[in-house]
Amino acid sequence: MAAESGGAHPAPGGDHPPPGGSRPAPGDDRPAPEREPLLLEAVLSLGTDLELRTALQDLVTAATRLTDARYGALGVVDPERSGGPRLTELFTVGLDEAAKARIGDLPCGDKGVLGALLRDPRPLRVDDLAADPRSCGTPAGHPPMHSFLGVPVLVRDEVFGDLYLTEKRGGGPFTAEDERLVRILAAQAGIAIGNALLFENARQRERWIEGAAAVTTALLSGARSDDPLLVVAEQARLLADADAGVILQPTEEGGMEIVTASTHGDPADLVGATIAPGSPVLEQLLGGEPVFVDDSATDPRMTTHVRSRFGPSLLLPLQSGGRLIGTLALPRTRGARGYTSVERQLAGQFASQAALALVLADARRSRERLAVFEDRDRIARDLHDLVVQRLFATGMMLESTQRRAVAPEIGTAIGKAVDELESTIQEVRTAIFALQQPPVDAPTSLRGKVLKEAAGAAAVLGVTPSTQFRGAVDSRVPEPVATRLLAALHHALAAAARRPNVSEIRVHVDADARLPDGRPGLILTVDDDGGPDGTTATSQWPL
Repeated sequence: MAAESGGAHPAPGGDHPPPGGSRPAPGDDRPAPEREPLLLEAVLSLGTDLELRTALQDLVTAATRLTDARYGALGVVDPERSGGPRLTELFTVGLDEAAKARIGDLPCGDKGVLGALLRDPRPLRVDDLAADPRSCGTPAGHPPMHSFLGVPVLVRDEVFGDLYLTEKRGGGPFTAEDERLVRILAAQAGIAIGNALLFENARQRERWIEGAAAVTTALLSGARSDDPLLVVAEQARLLADADAGVILQPTEEGGMEIVTASTHGDPADLVGATIAPGSPVLEQLLGGEPVFVDDSATDPRMTTHVRSRFGPSLLLPLQSGGRLIGTLALPRTRGARGYTSVERQLAGQFASQAALALVLADARRSRERLAVFEDRDRIARDLHDLVVQRLFATGMMLESTQRRAVAPEIGTAIGKAVDELESTIQEVRTAIFALQQPPVDAPTSLRGKVLKEAAGAAAVLGVTPSTQFRGAVDSRVPEPVATRLLAALHHALAAAARRPNVSEIRVHVDADARLPDGRPGLILTVDDDGGPDGTTATSQWPL
C-alpha cells in the first residue's frame, strides 16, 4: 500500500491513480442490515483500549472487515513537517512482513492518490487506480491494487491521518455505502484516537518529567556526577527512544564536537566527530536554536561522518541564563518514525531543565573544591607554622645537647635522633607541598608528578612510599631529565611490588647532588625492606 514509488509499508492504492480523477458524490445508500452489527461492534471496540498504537491498528482491521477490503492502511500525518503534511507512520492489514520488505521505505504521501488525499482531506473513491491520471506508479514488489477508498480521520477538527482501503473482494469498486460506513467509523475513531492521544501524551509527559527529575537528582546529589554530560545524554536517549544520546560542545576553531555519547553499541566512533565551521546548521546550534531533522543521512545541513547511520534527529540547545553549555542531539536509526510535535516539545523542556541542573551541579562542585582548597591551605599552614617549627626547634636543642654530651654513645644516639627529625621535617614539607596541589587536576610540577606516581603505587604495594625532596627540584630539572626520572621511579616501584614482605619504601629525589665525576646532578634513590637485606635502586643524571 504505497502511494508513490519508494513507499514502504504499503498504503493501499497510494501509487495507483483513481479513475476519472473525480470524487463521487455520496450516495443515498443506507447500511445494509447485515453490516450494522459489524459497524456497531467496530465502534464499540474502538473505545475499549487507550493504547494509541493498538487503537490505530484496530481501526484498520475494522475498516477492512466492514468494507470487505483485501488491503487496509492508516497513514499518520504530521502537518508540521517542512514542505507540507507528510506521512510519518503506516499501520497496515493484508500485508505480511515479507511483502512490506519488498515494497521498501515508508511513502511520504506527497504525490499520487495519497498526495491528493493529503492536499484535499475529503473522502475519495476510485474504481481503478491504474486508470487515474494522478497515478505515479507503484514500487517494485507492490501487490496489484485497483479499487480504492480513502477517508480522512479527524481528531478535534484536525487531520490526524488518512484511512486507505483497496482491492474490494469480488473485484468490484467500493460503493457509496462502503464510503458512508467508513466515514461513520472514522468519525467514531476520531473520538477514540483523541482520548488515546490524551492518555499517550499524559504518559509521555510523566516519563519526561520523571526523567528530568532523575537527572537533576543525580547531578545535584553527586551520586553519578563523575561525567554529568553522560548522565544527561543517557537519560535523554532512553526517554526519546533514540538510537543515541549525544552532547556537542563548541570548539576553539568555531565548530562543534561530540564530547560524550550514550548508545546501544560502542560510542567510540561518535565521540570526537565534529561539525566543521561553516556548516549550515552550525549557526543555529551556536545561537542556541533547536534543529529538527527528518533524515540525518540525506539532510544537506548535517556534515558529520556518522550522519549516514541515523534518520530523524533532534538537536536541542543546553543553555541556562544565557550560557550555552552545548547541544543535546537525539538521533534515531534510519527508517524509524519521526519525532512528533509533543516529543519535540517535551525534549526541549528536558534540555532546558538538564542545562539548569548542569549549571547548578557545576556551581556545587566549584563550592566543594573551594572548601577543599581552603581546608588544605589551613592544614598546610598549621603544619608549616606549628609542626615544622617545633620539630626544627627540637632538632636544634638536641644538637646543642649532643655537643655537651660526655659519653660517646649518648652523642651517637642524639645524632641519630637529629637525623630522624631532619627526615621527618622533609616528609612534612613534602606533605605541605602535596596539600597545596589541586586535588583533581593533573600535576604540572615534577614534585607533584613524583607524589602522584608514589600515591598510585600505594594501591598496588599496600603501603604508601615515604617521599623526600632536596634542592630546587621543580626549577633545576629540565623536562627530558624529569621524564627519565619518572620512568625510573615507575620501574623501581613496580620492582618493589614484585618483592615479598615489603612493608616500607623510601623515595628520595636530590637535585643538589654531586655525581661521582664531580658534576652537579640529580639522583633518585628508592629503598625498600623487601628481601633478606632490603633493596636499593639508584639512578642519576647530570644537570
